[in-house]
Amino acid sequence: MSRPVIYCDFDGTITEKDNIIAIMKEFAPPDWDALKDKILSQEISIQDGVGQLFALLPSSLKDEIIQFAQKQAVIREGFKELLQLVKEEDIPFYVVSGGIDFFVHPILAPFGSFSEIFCNSADFSKSKIEILWPNACDDKCQNGCGCCKPSVIRKLKSTDDLTIVIGDSVTDLEAAKHADLVFAREYLAEKCDSLGIPYYKFETFFDCIEVIKQLKGVGKANVK
Repeated sequence: MSRPVIYCDFDGTITEKDNIIAIMKEFAPPDWDALKDKILSQEISIQDGVGQLFALLPSSLKDEIIQFAQKQAVIREGFKELLQLVKEEDIPFYVVSGGIDFFVHPILAPFGSFSEIFCNSADFSKSKIEILWPNACDDKCQNGCGCCKPSVIRKLKSTDDLTIVIGDSVTDLEAAKHADLVFAREYLAEKCDSLGIPYYKFETFFDCIEVIKQLKGVGKANVK
């Protein structure tokens, strides 16, 4: 019997808006927007793009950015209830984020512990913020993902796992290609449509909860 294992995105998924975009709008010079467009169009890799975005910001802004991120972040409806469900049903729940540890961890702190949180990290020892990549692509991925979600899945996956990916953006696309079940919205849903990847569309985590309840104790899901 397959064991559900959830890999959930953070920016734009757990939070209603993308925190990196919000931070750049608040603190970065105008040329950040062109970099964002190059990332979304896949003209440059996520790793290169995110690294270049944060290199626009002075390290001295660290505390101000953390306070801003915590204040502006809105958690998507149903998240607490989803965490309660996975706890009750003993479903592993991994947060796998293209975000950066210095704002991801403070925002998630009120929700207790997770199976693990995978994200990028930051070095503030120089004049500009430098992004580090502790979860970079393995030898099976050459996409420059930054935090490589397929690599994380390969590292953790057991043969009897039913891999569930929840996400919304370009950082989730490669993970969706490796999933047994995908919950998608916005950019990721559009890409799944264009690539023929089956998925469930969600707006709140209550949408995910209903499907996951049906999966518990069942084998492969019939994906819409």
